[in-house]
Amino acid sequence: MLRRKQKYLLIKFFSLFSIVRGYNVLVIVIAQYLTSIYILAPELPLKKVLFDLNLLMLVLASSSAIAAGYIINSFYDSDKDLINRPSKTMLDKLVSQRTKLTGYFVLNFLSVIFSSYVSFRAVIFFSLYIFGIWFYSHKLKKFLFIGNLVAATLAVIPFFAVFIYYQNFDLVIFVHATFLFLLISMRELVKDLENLKGDLAQNYKTIPVVYGEKASKIMLTILCLTSSIPTFLLITRFEIGYMNYFFFGSSIALIIFLLFLWKSNEKIHYIILHSILKFIIVVGVFSIILINVDVLLNRLL
Repeated sequence: MLRRKQKYLLIKFFSLFSIVRGYNVLVIVIAQYLTSIYILAPELPLKKVLFDLNLLMLVLASSSAIAAGYIINSFYDSDKDLINRPSKTMLDKLVSQRTKLTGYFVLNFLSVIFSSYVSFRAVIFFSLYIFGIWFYSHKLKKFLFIGNLVAATLAVIPFFAVFIYYQNFDLVIFVHATFLFLLISMRELVKDLENLKGDLAQNYKTIPVVYGEKASKIMLTILCLTSSIPTFLLITRFEIGYMNYFFFGSSIALIIFLLFLWKSNEKIHYIILHSILKFIIVVGVFSIILINVDVLLNRLL
């Protein structure tokens, strides 16, 4: 009996972890720290960045708000997800809607508390961010174009909290952010193709629902080709060290993505395309280390 209860609690934990997309939140935490160390404050000693309590509070505030955002998104999308992701939805249903809402409010409260340690401006920033996530989940995601644009913007915003903290607004940072924004916009559009059946049933006005798969593929092609602009600039105009190998590799991966895109016509194909984009984003996060390997070694010694 005890073993069965422990097994149930373990499954429930994995269900909650799935709802808050714990793996995504972890990647964002790593990305914020690596961005701080290698892009925003490369001149500071490694220990000073790693043990900066203000930075830790900003990262925790971001993580809490993002995790809460996944919860409220799951709450509003429960009917759609039952069609698009029946297996995952059954796992998520082990956590009651009441528990989800409680977790949502607790995480948002923690986000505000963490940000209050840094400054009142940080509280305002994250309060607006929390409201933006809720408004997107409740209303905006159902609107044509606006939903995709806002989703991509919300995904990038946590990094601006760190940019503002370090007061570093170099052009190279915005070029990096543009590349990331384009990849996330592509991912959101692929998700719309992947979730077409559920979006149709729930009357979501997404690009694939309104204009069809072919028009969506044309838009994805345009976004993909546009991403070559920041890629070219980062390789040729800025000092990014060995990270240029990532951008060469990502260009090859995006060519494969495009070739496969125009052969895709089933949900499993779009899941694969979605995975390709996620892989590029995650590899891009860890490749930040390659910006200056020499500096890394010196800072560790």
